[in-house]
Amino acid sequence: QVELVESGGGLVQPGGALRLSCTASTSRIIHTTGWYRQAAGQRELVAAITRGGTTNYADSVKGRFTISRDNAKNTVYLQMNSLKPEDTGVYYCRVRLLFDSNDYWGQGTQVTVSS
Repeated sequence: QVELVESGGGLVQPGGALRLSCTASTSRIIHTTGWYRQAAGQRELVAAITRGGTTNYADSVKGRFTISRDNAKNTVYLQMNSLKPEDTGVYYCRVRLLFDSNDYWGQGTQVTVSS
């Protein structure tokens, strides 16, 4: 139904910035795209954006992260500024399609914030 390709992870110093990208290859209409972080154990929502443009963020990243989309490229971005060591983890893109309650996950991209 959908193939997701993530990019943009890497190693940065505290206070630095990264921009993650999630590009979807699908003929379906995307309802929601979320970014999840898995530091250990379960994945937790970091940010999400709906088809209508509604966004929400985890409290820990509010004011530092911004989720956005480029419909022409079918890509969702996560701009991460003022990175902290606790932001370290594997970031996964998750997509839900219209009329489909299934979750579709990207391969994950590692973000490491360390001095």
